[in-house]
Amino acid sequence: MASRLLNRLSTSTRISAASLRSYATAPPSPSTTILPARRTTVRKAPLVKTPAASASTTVGRGNPRIVDSLPTTADEVDIAAEVFSAPPESVPSSSALRQTASSPPASSRPPAQDPPAYPAEFAESSAINGSPNDPSHPDWSRSYFGLSTQPFPQEVSEVLMTPVDPLDVEIKPDGLIYLPEIKYRRVLNKAFGPGGWGLAPRSETNVGPRVVSREYALVCLGRLVAIARGEQEYFDPNGIPTATEACKSNALMRCCKDLGIASELWDPRFIREFKAKYCVEVFVEDARTKKKKKLWRRKDQPPFEYPYKET
Repeated sequence: MASRLLNRLSTSTRISAASLRSYATAPPSPSTTILPARRTTVRKAPLVKTPAASASTTVGRGNPRIVDSLPTTADEVDIAAEVFSAPPESVPSSSALRQTASSPPASSRPPAQDPPAYPAEFAESSAINGSPNDPSHPDWSRSYFGLSTQPFPQEVSEVLMTPVDPLDVEIKPDGLIYLPEIKYRRVLNKAFGPGGWGLAPRSETNVGPRVVSREYALVCLGRLVAIARGEQEYFDPNGIPTATEACKSNALMRCCKDLGIASELWDPRFIREFKAKYCVEVFVEDARTKKKKKLWRRKDQPPFEYPYKET
């Protein structure tokens, strides 16, 4: 038993010695320079104690860099109690106070000028997009200046409301009676004189796929009388300029209703009596399609011409 233990100890001793020999390093060669190891010394900085600020018993003293920069009771202002009971609208704003403070004294101010003496009717209508700087030239694209301020003189009203002459009334083939546009212009020229009336556009020209429309205002003797939108159909893009002019004429006819010009044309009784007395409905045949239909014309007009033929 003892021999076995000795054998094990000798074996472990030989293994450890072999391992030590295996890790042995070769001696340095004569040409190799060995530098001495550098030593580093760490020095600790001495602790510096900051003395505490001395307390002060004086009122208002202490740390002036902090306390003096904050608002104090010396900055407070006494405000009257009436200010808090006044409505918000009556309290002047800061901008108003600055203007009051910067305004010159009353003795150095220039004398106040009286406002221009505008007509009474313009003063009333200036609040409706009139032009207070130039009452003789309002912006008719937005203004309603002079609307219903006073009636026209009696002689003007008589011309405008003269009963329509049956010889001036025309009828369309579909039975619609109308007064030619030139007749309206003659009535206006007779009532107000050439240059005493005009049409002012109030919108851009609206060009649709088949219809042109635009809004106009009728102005007579410097007063707005009526507003209406005219319209006209067209079938070719090259005919848009002509349709635009017809649109203006249509707006004029509609505006003249407010002046009483040819107002009978919108009276159903007058329409029935006029058609029965001055018009006739006849059968016609289209020479191209051989179709027949009824068309209206005045009795004092000749029969229909090509392509229609009365039967």
